[in-house]
Amino acid sequence: MNLSEKSIENVEYMIEEIKQKLKVLNLGAIKPSHFDGEMYEELKEIYELVMKKDSFSPNEMQALVEELGNLRANK
Repeated sequence: MNLSEKSIENVEYMIEEIKQKLKVLNLGAIKPSHFDGEMYEELKEIYELVMKKDSFSPNEMQALVEELGNLRANK
């Protein structure tokens, strides 16, 4: 998968991978449809950070989820 290209499929892939890695309990809280191409680079940065780490402290998880919330498209 070429994540350097902005696409809906890439957004969906990154969100699903982030959710799995963080073991997000409320899966409905983070949906690919909440994000648009405007914040693609920021989402990719979060994705890359999450994929590099093996585990996260509760504070790190909260900060990541908050940052994802900040990136959500206003719909």
